[in-house]
Amino acid sequence: MKRSDSMTRRMVIALTSVVALSWLIASSLGIMVMQDEFAEIFDSSVQETADRLLPLIADDLNERSPEAERHLVQPSSGEEYLTYQVRDSEGEVLLRSQDSATEPFDVPLTPGFADTATQRIYTVATQDGSLYLQMADAFANRREAILEAGTALILPLLLLIPASMIAVILVVRRTLAPVQTLRDEIGSKDSGNMAPVDDAHLPAELHPIARSVNLLLERLRAALESERAFASNSAHELRTPIAGALAQAQRLQADIPPEFAPRVGQIERSLSHLAQLAEKLLQMSRAEAGIGSSETDSDLLPIVELVLEDIGRSEIGERRIQLHLPSDGNLHGMVNPDAFGITVRNLVENALVHSPSGSPVDVHIGNDNSFRVVNHGAVVDKALLPKLTTRFTRGATQATGSGLGLAIVQHLVAQMNGSLALASPAKGRDDGFEVKITLPDA
Repeated sequence: MKRSDSMTRRMVIALTSVVALSWLIASSLGIMVMQDEFAEIFDSSVQETADRLLPLIADDLNERSPEAERHLVQPSSGEEYLTYQVRDSEGEVLLRSQDSATEPFDVPLTPGFADTATQRIYTVATQDGSLYLQMADAFANRREAILEAGTALILPLLLLIPASMIAVILVVRRTLAPVQTLRDEIGSKDSGNMAPVDDAHLPAELHPIARSVNLLLERLRAALESERAFASNSAHELRTPIAGALAQAQRLQADIPPEFAPRVGQIERSLSHLAQLAEKLLQMSRAEAGIGSSETDSDLLPIVELVLEDIGRSEIGERRIQLHLPSDGNLHGMVNPDAFGITVRNLVENALVHSPSGSPVDVHIGNDNSFRVVNHGAVVDKALLPKLTTRFTRGATQATGSGLGLAIVQHLVAQMNGSLALASPAKGRDDGFEVKITLPDA
């Protein structure tokens, strides 16, 4: 699955890249400027040194003092930054510094600056042109100075990048916190939570979004309420004429001659099947309308007891249903009581219809906030179990039914944020069928 992109990640990467790139550009421009300025400073230093040194050397050479000459050629201690040569008008080297080459510098005896492959040399001459002083500065010295200055500018970038990333993350997260809050509030909305989004704490930029979401929630809430009302009213309106037709068929069966009794009996069975099918279709319609969840936590045990008592009074359920309640067992959840009643009725009626006549149906309330219905019967193929929650899908059975019961239960349990598990044979048995619903704790 492709990883979803994050606004925070994109902003952190973008802003950090901009800061790092800006620092690099600024450092590069600074190094270029420093290179020109350093060249001027070095040239000025070489020129000033040569101008001051030439008169001293000229005076010492004119005096021809052995002591002075020995002083001039005395080896210097350590590495020399600047080297020089004193040459006559013929180009012969009269004096040189300790680190200077023995061969004359490969530049003309012309006052001013000249470059070799490795040095920048400044030449200055006495007024009579008899002596020339050539002061040399190695390019390596200049490159070293530029490198050290550039390193001093670039090295902080190693600390700047992680520091800026941390700062950007903190700022972006703080800035986008209202967006995260709005996202969480919108994400919590479903058919059971249609409360308007609170926009009091949101910045002005997010108010239009919150307003649009609230308008959409209002329209959706009205549509769902209208659909639920239609389903409920339709159920009542359909039950009445079908029940009336069924009653008339039963009366007709008692009044007609015996030879017409089979046909009237077929009409009665068809009307009964139609009544059951209409009831299931309306339940499915209500389930698809999203009636499963609720905004309040409800105690569901009284609903289970009420539904089981009602089914127990019917012909098929009389003395067959056994409710098992543990001492500390309870059943609750953010569930619509009406929807849970439909769920319980469908599961228990399915268990009664698809189990042998007179066999018990066990209803268990578990300590893990679960509801379990177990009945006897033939083992259902494991490959068929997942398909039983599909509409109009039935197993290998001769019992009457529409194949909608488990599909309705699946829809409602999903809206309750619960889990539905089917098993055959039932747990601890060699036969039978088991349905278990586990609801989340509130």
